[in-house]
Amino acid sequence: MDECPRCQAPLERLALGDVTTISCPRCAYADIPVEHESAPDERESWQDAFNRFYET
Repeated sequence: MDECPRCQAPLERLALGDVTTISCPRCAYADIPVEHESAPDERESWQDAFNRFYET
């Protein structure tokens, strides 16, 4: 991969020790897999929050 899949700018290779990755200096593309889905937040009720506060 010589050019960025987003903006077609030349990619640069970055290395730190044994780890190497590629990055685009123009659009900040990085060759790092990312999970874009997250689990919904479980909300704590006020009563549970007060109980937790008073237990400690």
